[in-house]
Parts: sequence; structure tokens; C-alpha cells
Amino acid sequence: MGKLPFELIERKVIIKKEYSTNEKYGCNPFGRDVKTLIEYGIINLNKPKGPTSHQVSDYVQKIFNIKKAGHSGTLDPGVTGVLPVALEKATRIVQTLLGTGKEYVCLMHVHKLIDENEIRKGCDSFIGKIKQIPPIKSAVKRQEREREIYYLEILEIDGQDVLFRVGCEAGTYIRKLVWQIGQKLKTGAHMQQLIRTKVGAFTDKDWVSLQDVKDAYEFYKDCSEKEIRNVIKPYEIAVNHLPKIWVSDNTVDALCHGANLYIIGISKLHNKINENDDVAIFTLKDELICLGKAAMSSEEMLKKEKGIAVVTNKVFMERGVYPRYAKDN
Repeated sequence: MGKLPFELIERKVIIKKEYSTNEKYGCNPFGRDVKTLIEYGIINLNKPKGPTSHQVSDYVQKIFNIKKAGHSGTLDPGVTGVLPVALEKATRIVQTLLGTGKEYVCLMHVHKLIDENEIRKGCDSFIGKIKQIPPIKSAVKRQEREREIYYLEILEIDGQDVLFRVGCEAGTYIRKLVWQIGQKLKTGAHMQQLIRTKVGAFTDKDWVSLQDVKDAYEFYKDCSEKEIRNVIKPYEIAVNHLPKIWVSDNTVDALCHGANLYIIGISKLHNKINENDDVAIFTLKDELICLGKAAMSSEEMLKKEKGIAVVTNKVFMERGVYPRYAKDN
């Protein structure tokens, strides 16, 4: 089974300096009460066929009677599958998913019978960099652009029907890809059905339906939290595709005020971080504080004692969760 680029990187957590965390401040994301979870949660939704992504997001908003809900990566009305929907203050997190790799399972119908080996060779030729012009009905300017196909695996061929799984760069049009394959095979082809199975770290393994969401909220109103905790996940899940850095308690407040991360505040970090990589910065309780760009590699962060490690660019944690001069336990 193919893997998206971030899934190919095996990361290890390396300790730079041992810090303890004071239990008076903050909370492990999975220990948040349901009210906070709704305010800072995200749902791995299996979008149904028919409504637009915006309509689905709006329906989730109405279920919880909240002010905001936002989705990541629009799916056409006829397409089903993984659609992360963030709630309330978590809606800003979906921006981090827009550029992540996606995976789809597609049913393609070729317009003429052709040898299976020719189909396989034709599909294999699209792995790597390809050129696409967005379709007429698209939200972007119609000009040729380059996209990457990470893998394309044929799952089954039944006559003129071809079922395949494809992992691709964000912004790849699968309907257009099918048309391109048809041109390559000199048969013509069209897309019959499409399901999105991955958006970053969100997959079809644990998606939930709109009915699951509605039922979970009804159970919650009847004083049962189990179902809603299964449906809504902490928004920290949305950055699982990014390398992480964990910081000491007394570093948190400065980051919440927009400060850059200095090496002195680092407790532990993932290896294989390169300069200019997008990184996520966490508390020692695994709460997301902010995102930023690495100003140096993980090796340099481990060796050096001074300097800016990460230039921060988007803060998520509210100010005051950790005091300015937090003390360890």
C-alpha cells in the first residue's frame, strides 16, 4: 500500500533537556471536558454523496448549535469520503491540512476494451510529476500547473472498469487525471465514482457519518459522553503530519504572545527536521501552542544552546493558560 510523503518519514522523539510539567496548568487534549472539546474539536467526517462540503459543514454547525464550523479541502457534491470538519475556535486549524497529501479510491471506466497490461503500464506512467489544467468549473485560475502523483495502485480490473487507489499532491484533480489516463491509453475514460480516503493523518479507518455526529450529540444531551468523545477529536490531531517540538512550561506564555521559539525552551523534539520545515510546537501535556518554520535543523537544535529554533507564524493556544513564569512540579 502506498504512503503519502509524511508517512514515509520515520520520526523519533529525542530529549534535549528533561523538564517536568505542572498539573495546575493546561490539560492533556484527551482529558478536556466535552464543552471545551466542542470548542476546540475536529471531526473526521465521511461526507455523503449529494450535498456540497459547505452544506455538510453547515449541517454540523447546526447539530451543535455553534457559531462556526469549517472544512478542509472541498469535495464535489457527487464525491464521498474524508472531510475533516473543525468546530468553533478550531476552524483555523484546517488551513494546515489544505496543502497535505490526499488519497482517493477511484472507479474509472475506459471507453474501449484494452489489454490489462496496457492499462497498468498507462497508469504507472502517471506516477511522479504531471501537468494539469484545472477544469472549467474550478475555484482557481485555469492555467497549466505541476502536481505530483505519489502512487497509483490498480486494485481491480473488470472489463472496462478499473478500480485504483491514488495518493497525490493537494490540488490534483482526479477527474482530470482519469481523462488524461484515457488519452494516454487512446481509449478515452471517465470517472464513475470517487471516494477520498486520506487527508493528511485523517483516514477512512475511523471516519464517522453525519448520523453518527447527530446521534452522539443526542446521547451527550442525555448525559452520555462516550459517543461524542468518539466523534469529536482534539484539534491537535490535525497536525499529526507535521514534525513536533515540545517546550517547557515557562516557555509557553511567550509563544502564546507571538514570540519565536528559542533553543533554551526546548525539552524534546522530533528528529529529521530540516531548516524551513513547517513544525508544530506543543506543551509537555501534548497541547498545541503554535505553528512555525524551523530556523535550523533538529541536529542543530540539539547541539546548540542559543539562538532561534523556530520562527512562529500562527498561535492557537489562548493566552493565560500557562502563567508567564510557570514553575515545574
